[in-house]
Amino acid sequence: MDQDYERRLLRQINHQNLPEGQPAKSGYATCSPLSVKLGDRFIPTRAGSNWSINFHYANENCRSPSQNHRSKDAGADTGKDAVAYAALLRNELLGAGIETVPDPHTDDRRHAVLSQNTHSLFKYTIHTKRVPFDSGNEVSPYSLSPLSNKSHKLLRSPRKPARKISKIPFKVLDAPELQDDFYLNLVDWSAGNLLSVGLGACVYLWSACTSQVTRLCDLSVDGDSVTSVCWNERGSLVAVGTHKGLVQIWDAAGGRKLTSLEGHSARVGALAWNGEQLSSGSRDRVILQRDVRTPPMAERRLQGHRQEVCGLKWSPDHQHLASGGNDNKLLVWNSSSLLPVQQYSDHLAAVKAIAWSPHQHGLLASGGGTADRCLRFWNTLTGQALQSTDTGSQVCNLAWSKHANELVSTHGYSQNQILVWKYPSLTQVAKLTGHSYRVLYLAVSPDGEAIVTGAGDETLRFWNVFSKTRCTKESKSVLNLFTRIR
Repeated sequence: MDQDYERRLLRQINHQNLPEGQPAKSGYATCSPLSVKLGDRFIPTRAGSNWSINFHYANENCRSPSQNHRSKDAGADTGKDAVAYAALLRNELLGAGIETVPDPHTDDRRHAVLSQNTHSLFKYTIHTKRVPFDSGNEVSPYSLSPLSNKSHKLLRSPRKPARKISKIPFKVLDAPELQDDFYLNLVDWSAGNLLSVGLGACVYLWSACTSQVTRLCDLSVDGDSVTSVCWNERGSLVAVGTHKGLVQIWDAAGGRKLTSLEGHSARVGALAWNGEQLSSGSRDRVILQRDVRTPPMAERRLQGHRQEVCGLKWSPDHQHLASGGNDNKLLVWNSSSLLPVQQYSDHLAAVKAIAWSPHQHGLLASGGGTADRCLRFWNTLTGQALQSTDTGSQVCNLAWSKHANELVSTHGYSQNQILVWKYPSLTQVAKLTGHSYRVLYLAVSPDGEAIVTGAGDETLRFWNVFSKTRCTKESKSVLNLFTRIR
């Protein structure tokens, strides 16, 4: 084509595309992109789009509910890979210098990884000096990898395995005549790895090492029944509270009763050891503190509750006793006063679930009954109420982990679930179900890795809650009292 003809044709086309009233410029300026009128093509901006969320929703619309459930489970397993990949991209594209993979279980984890330093999207830097090669920290100058030194450190950083809590108990035992009574405490786990269970009028000991069962006592000969059991710290003595208001001390190894303490006029539903001292709470609204080494007359009577005492726990430093009652009160006593030093009245139902934190001095957790359903935390050093959360169902028991800042709660009406909480965020780590009645009883193994729960469905269920791995080799019980349920 003739060059003059081509030039005239281009000038004519550009002249037609100019807005009205704007004079055409001569020369090659007419070919400038700024002077060309844009067409009707629409190109949307993608700057604020979150492509991972958009594609996730688009894929979910095409899947069935069962496929969506499986994809969510798979997404939970690959969450840390996604965070590591996002950090790797930020290193290579933005020079973020991330050397360790952030924890994907922390709050707003992806937002923190993707949104940091977004104001410095493009940076101009001049490298004037090269750092000498260090085989331990730097990438080899002969390496063919396109990744930077920081990205190599990121990929070499230790990967913490994702925590998984089994939703299925590793052992289920049959416990006939285990009462469905909110105010009783019939299960406890000793330091010697013996589980004591009150079934009707008898107390049975089950060895977690050998799975052998022995009957410690039978109160039916006296027309009495068991309402509470509690091991001392050494695991040698077990205290048994009875319906008639007696507190019996039994030698577990010898299988003999050492003493029987009177003083209560109604059933004893709560027991708590503090060294050689034993505290007992009763339906008669009185708490008795007695030293098992002295005569029964040397006792302290603590009167502060207006209804039945259903929860007792001593603090880890042995200085304060927390008591919960059916009057919706949570009281804190010291070792010398006959009156409570602190009183908390925020619960709207009976307070049976009580647990002192082994990790933070003075931190006390409590749970309310059906009308309350709340977990509450208290700073007993200052008397200040801390956090609270509505669990959605009756709180029956609480226990802290010995190894991590976590606690487990068991519940009754209406979900009968077991919840594992992380403190202080109060996020649920796991939800365990399986009991068909209220989960009224809870005890933690001496190594702090497993828990046992009991309910009115007459079963005891063992769960791996605070451990990552556990040997589940078991030997069958010689007696038929606790029958393994397949």
